[in-house]
Amino acid sequence: MLAALTQLLLFQLIGEIIARSFGLPIPGPVIGMALMFLFLVLRGGPDEGTKTTANTLLQHLSLMFVPAGTGVMLHFQRMADEWLPITAALLGSTFIAMAVTALVLKALSPKTGGEQA
Repeated sequence: MLAALTQLLLFQLIGEIIARSFGLPIPGPVIGMALMFLFLVLRGGPDEGTKTTANTLLQHLSLMFVPAGTGVMLHFQRMADEWLPITAALLGSTFIAMAVTALVLKALSPKTGGEQA
């Protein structure tokens, strides 16, 4: 588990270095995640240690929202002042994400010749 966690953090560090070195507008952890995905694809998938570590992190995913919730409470007055653009952005981005997900699912789903059962 320690080796897999170290691997996750190394890919995040590599992503941060790339993002800061080239001044990219993409967050370092996102770049690191893409690099780790490519690494795992080339390696043929994750090993058991990586799977166990990922599942353990997923079980405690709700803890990752504590800093965001704290930030919301810290800037509550600003959010109250700007509730309309925040709401519009949240709704708009949610519908766009749903539409893109549906289009990707439709594009990647196997085509059937007849009626569905």
